[in-house]
Amino acid sequence: MTKIKILDELTIQKIAAGEIIERPSSVIKELVENSLDANSSSITIEITNGGKDYIRVTDNGDGFTKEDLKIAFKRHSTSKLTNIEDLYRIVSFGFRGEALASISAVSKMEVLTKTVNDLSGLQAFVQNGEVLKIRPVGCPKGTTMIVRDLFYNLPVRENFLKSDTVEANNISDIIYKLALGNKGISFKYIKDNKIIFNTSENSDLKSNIYTLLGKDFSKNLISIDFNSSDFKINGYISNNSFYRSNRSHQYLYVNNRYVKNNFISTLIENKYKSIIPNNRYPVFIIFIDINPSLIDVNIHPTKQDIKFVNQSEMSNILENIIDNTLNRILSIPKVTFTKEKVEENQNELPLLYEKAIVDNSYLNVIEEKKLINSAKESHSESSNMNNIDSKINYYEELTCNKNSITQYSTNQNYDNQLDISFKNSKILGVLFSTYILMENPEMEKVFVVDQHAAHERVIYERYKEEYELEKVVIQNLLTPEIVELSNPEIETVMENIQFFNNLGFIIEEFGNNSVIIRGVPILFGKPQIKELFMDLLDTIALNIKSSYEIKLDKIIKMACTKAIKSGDIMDNVEIRSLIDQLSKCKNPYTCPHGRPTIIEISKKDIEKEFKRIM
Repeated sequence: MTKIKILDELTIQKIAAGEIIERPSSVIKELVENSLDANSSSITIEITNGGKDYIRVTDNGDGFTKEDLKIAFKRHSTSKLTNIEDLYRIVSFGFRGEALASISAVSKMEVLTKTVNDLSGLQAFVQNGEVLKIRPVGCPKGTTMIVRDLFYNLPVRENFLKSDTVEANNISDIIYKLALGNKGISFKYIKDNKIIFNTSENSDLKSNIYTLLGKDFSKNLISIDFNSSDFKINGYISNNSFYRSNRSHQYLYVNNRYVKNNFISTLIENKYKSIIPNNRYPVFIIFIDINPSLIDVNIHPTKQDIKFVNQSEMSNILENIIDNTLNRILSIPKVTFTKEKVEENQNELPLLYEKAIVDNSYLNVIEEKKLINSAKESHSESSNMNNIDSKINYYEELTCNKNSITQYSTNQNYDNQLDISFKNSKILGVLFSTYILMENPEMEKVFVVDQHAAHERVIYERYKEEYELEKVVIQNLLTPEIVELSNPEIETVMENIQFFNNLGFIIEEFGNNSVIIRGVPILFGKPQIKELFMDLLDTIALNIKSSYEIKLDKIIKMACTKAIKSGDIMDNVEIRSLIDQLSKCKNPYTCPHGRPTIIEISKKDIEKEFKRIM
């Protein structure tokens, strides 16, 4: 008697369903993506009890004919593919024909649907992939999918579901990503009879960001845009003052599909490593439109993992885009002690427009007029401007728009401006043996420079430039440093000897279990040579495969080790030399860890604190 048996179709369906439908959020993702593929312009998602008991997705898309409805819930029934070659030119969200079959295998489904050409709609009940009944019904064009009692026939899977709150949060995460990635489509999300959000069919990406993620999120983003023959890249990245403690707000879309790609995420994060604090992550919302033949989405059933054929070309372009964008927006943080109060007075709004212009007098006259006219038009069209919150919002939007106009022209020459600001400043002294205090009487501003952070930046950029130009200056040690290592460590050193040489270390084997360091980068001198060498060795041993990541990380550590410390005493000549070197850096505003090197305090803000002006 044979031990091998062919599984029955119902068991096969449930196994397959388990790969596609892991939890209620998986159902939402598949149903909404089907609605998008059906050319819908309006999609409503409704759930109760975390989606365990009830899910409803309604769209105004193409709908099903009776013939299509009969086979739509069979495994591998799809309108997206006809043969294997179609896998390499996929532009739809779904293509395997497994979603509806998987959902119907683990739930009780009801369908309401109507095409534009049918006089009446259809109602169907589906279970275990079988359409039990189809009858005519009155309904609008489009499709409504209702899913009840998820995993009712898979109690083990049902027991693995989390609380209603957790499952609802997973659903919200999916819906936010889908709504954010599909501008021009109205999304309405209802949870336990409460409307969570409602985007407009006429919205653009920035409006969607504002609606879904909030004002603070929206106003701290910088746009990026690139076009080539193979692909185009557009969207937004965060400035250097806006970041998160995790990666939950990194959104990458390829051909409008939300995807995960560790290579791209790591590449972007590396560009922020020296301008935002450690253990913080940049925010980005990036869209890549690419020829479907240059990607592979058929890697995982969820279709979120993706591979690029031309990954090196894309990485080079992304690096240049991020570099150029970040270089434009770096600026000195400004300290403001008090927040201005806006009294509830309708006549004060024009004064706010005027103030916004006066505070940035470097705007040319044309741009001033554009801003004022734009603000006035918005003001005249608004029906609720009597409300003080609306006034403040309009003022903040005005200043946000103003900044977007001025940022590029201002920061385009930020290095020259900083140099001029410092040259016209006099050194007043050092606070707490750490903070250099400088006054610029013409600008009526005070600059406070963190001597350690500033010196870190100077050393970091100098060494990084030397490394990239392969011009690291090496000094031979009068007394070489002997370092004892394990045998695997010795092998790691010798396998990567060229890497150490490029960094400026002259290293040779010395006996069975030792190496001798005969030369080091002149920029760092002899102190802590062993510690630096071991840091490099540990990094390689951890199998970091990106050489760029190794370089950047180690250069930062070296800069920290050698930089002037808080509490170190400096004379005026040393202070002036440090300030001059800082002003010539590519990014003088942050240390390699992303902490500020300089802050600015205006005379006006100081006078406000002393109540000399109101």
